Amino acid sequence: MFGRQITLFRLFGFRVGVDWSWLILAILITWTLAVGFFPTFVPDLGQTTYWAMAIVGALGLFFSIIFHELSHSLVSRRYDMPIRGITLFVFGGVAEMEAEPTSPKAEFRMAIAGPIASFILASAFFLVSAGGERLGWPAAVLGVFTYLFWINGVLAIFNLVPAFPLDGGRMLRALLWGWKRDFRWATRIASGTGSFFGLVLMVLGIVAFVSGNFVGGLWWFLLGLFVRFAANASYQQVVVRQSLAGIPVATVMKSDPVTVLPSLTIAELVEEYFYRHYYKMFPVVEGGRLLGSIGLREVKGIDRAAWGMTRVGDILSPLSKATAVPPEMDAIAALAHMNETGNGRLCVAEGDRLLGLVTRKDMLEFLSLRLDLGGDDAPRFPSVFFGGRGRDG
Repeated sequence: MFGRQITLFRLFGFRVGVDWSWLILAILITWTLAVGFFPTFVPDLGQTTYWAMAIVGALGLFFSIIFHELSHSLVSRRYDMPIRGITLFVFGGVAEMEAEPTSPKAEFRMAIAGPIASFILASAFFLVSAGGERLGWPAAVLGVFTYLFWINGVLAIFNLVPAFPLDGGRMLRALLWGWKRDFRWATRIASGTGSFFGLVLMVLGIVAFVSGNFVGGLWWFLLGLFVRFAANASYQQVVVRQSLAGIPVATVMKSDPVTVLPSLTIAELVEEYFYRHYYKMFPVVEGGRLLGSIGLREVKGIDRAAWGMTRVGDILSPLSKATAVPPEMDAIAALAHMNETGNGRLCVAEGDRLLGLVTRKDMLEFLSLRLDLGGDDAPRFPSVFFGGRGRDG
């Protein structure tokens, strides 16, 4: 879902970061508050005051979203659902789950924790604003607290809409899951509501745009597009997980991978292997022993003028858990390992004995075949789960 991320800090053991797209939202919100919302809501103040209010308001929204997502993360930890971290991006924030919920009760409680947290914040900001008004606080201060009360209320109510992947959609899935005891069916229904809701937002965005509200219409349309995409992708993710779960890597791997010797020069490696086979990584094997791997990342670190003098053995990545997995590893676990390490090709090995090679492309082809034979719908957005392109999948 996300591109380049910047880690800001850690909170209660969770990594909190921002996607580059959050900067777009932060700038847009600050500008909107400074030139539109606050001058209308609290008139007759100076432009410098409005910009100061806008900056504080944007920071308050930043805090509010983190508080909302942190509540999800803490409940997830309570039910042994690992969270990779909290990431803010252009449409808000998300607690990045590493696995599916463990039970309907766990998902329902995790989902409802976010809106509850937002309602708590809204109530707190309302009480502070009301108290400040009685104490005669400046209009600028009251305006910021009132805005934060209002925005947290909107955040809570919007997330309660029963449209996956919003919190309300997750609550709907939990209820359907508990009723039918069928996680995949519940996800399909909840994702369908999310897809429809996204379409509604897109239509509303078009209407607003045609009516003259260009900025608001564009944002409604983009938000609807995101919700619709995320809803469809969430169901396809369940299909992927269930189809690959329990399948060992040995079933998916290629047992005759192209290997290279450590004595090859980088120039020979590029000409005879990269340009001939179009792979981005090759296992390095000598005397039947797997020594490690060599890929584009290692080659790019060497000056082109030194390619003829540098050998593969000098710059290879040694055999490690990041580049090699055991044959009994679950395929879905191997896929998660690829996404975590950024390695689209993994050696399959027992000790230092190479058994084969597994790639995202191999998994995608296996999945497509398995779904075709099983009569299920193939994923529409495989890149969401497999990441990357080309022969390394």
